[in-house]
Amino acid sequence: MDITHSSMEAALRREVIGPVLIPGQDGFEEEAAGFNLAVRHRPAVIVGATGVEDVAAAVRLAAAHRLPVAVQATGHGAVQAADGALLVSTRRMREIVVDPVARTARIGAGCTWAEVVAAVSSYGLAPLSGSASGVGAVGFTLGGGIGPIARTFGFAADHVREITVVTGDGRIRTADTGREPDLFWALRGGKGGFGVVTSITVDLFPITAVYGGGLFYAGEDAPSVLHAYRTWTATLPEATTTSVALLRLPPLPELPPQLSGRFVVHLRIAHMGEEREAEALLAPMRAVAAPVLDAVGPLPYTALDAIHQDPVAPMPVAERGMLLRELTGEAVDALLAAAGPAAQVPLAVVELRQLGGALAREPKEPNAVGGRDAAFSLLVIGAPVPELMDSAVPAAVRAVVEAAAPWSTGGTMINFQGSALAPEQLSRAWPEPVLARLAELRDRFDPANLFRFGHVVPRRSGR
Repeated sequence: MDITHSSMEAALRREVIGPVLIPGQDGFEEEAAGFNLAVRHRPAVIVGATGVEDVAAAVRLAAAHRLPVAVQATGHGAVQAADGALLVSTRRMREIVVDPVARTARIGAGCTWAEVVAAVSSYGLAPLSGSASGVGAVGFTLGGGIGPIARTFGFAADHVREITVVTGDGRIRTADTGREPDLFWALRGGKGGFGVVTSITVDLFPITAVYGGGLFYAGEDAPSVLHAYRTWTATLPEATTTSVALLRLPPLPELPPQLSGRFVVHLRIAHMGEEREAEALLAPMRAVAAPVLDAVGPLPYTALDAIHQDPVAPMPVAERGMLLRELTGEAVDALLAAAGPAAQVPLAVVELRQLGGALAREPKEPNAVGGRDAAFSLLVIGAPVPELMDSAVPAAVRAVVEAAAPWSTGGTMINFQGSALAPEQLSRAWPEPVLARLAELRDRFDPANLFRFGHVVPRRSGR
């Protein structure tokens, strides 16, 4: 269909307040672009939604013209090009409404965590935000959401009060425990395929600071650090959330000289408790080897990015994740052989996140989040080298995942799914009973399969 001459384009311009952009028009490429530069969307048309009514009109018209619908806020989670689709860009939907008495915030679909944290911090409150504040808050939460203090409070999806969503029939629905309870259950952890979420209302917590940051070790200390990390994590309370990453850092002037252009091991920690207690807990890891950089201490919640120090500039990303039932000495050796300092591989990050604690428990209101049975998550991110994105980088990412396979639970986490988009791969993100219910709900709420791009639940019907 030639969208430039269709009745759909004219109808969109009549019914939508925000911009309607077609290929070749000024602003089209910029609107389609997201954080992950490895994925270039080529939609038939883009709707720059300004609110839920814009989204509803766009979905209704797309359904009438049998055009699939994709959605993007920041594009951090982009894994599949939305070619030929109607792309709903939610980046203009940035409203945040804080209720400091109820300790909740209603968050628009285009908001980043940085915007949410800034809006609520003046009340002495905090959301369960992610490790990178530039990530979209809604997409993060729909996929579960594991942040720097997750072992203490659980998944971000465990603390959602209400969701506004436009389903495949173009209806605006409010989902909570009393209204659309099936949809409410599915959206919290089911990620995509059920509609376009336009806002979520989440719990806030009386948190203003944490004790946290990172220790950076030299590459030659990687075996000692990872083996110590394996045993150390078994001693930690739920008040402590940790991760460790093997990093191949580029030679950039903005990096500290101790890190620039080097292979380093980055131990991350966030502790919800007294500084003295945290220092005692961290002491064994400080004694394993002398850090080349010690950046751990009291942190205001507004500076939570300092723990993981994730990149902020858009880049091409290829990634895969898996869940581990345990981290044995043999598993550590396998990871070091595949991605340690002696391995010549185009990888930027190989990260282990400690799970358990509150992450292992079902919330008061059950949801579709998977992976509660895992002890660790493994995330592998390829080096951002555009010319290698179709060859060496994906192969190196797969090789690390395969090396860790003997210790896998068999499951994945949908937010860390990466490019594993085959139905049998996506299915691993949920336990079988959860998957079956999600598939039935996908068929119910999206019978025309409009929302089929990216991390979506495989349909029971197979269509």
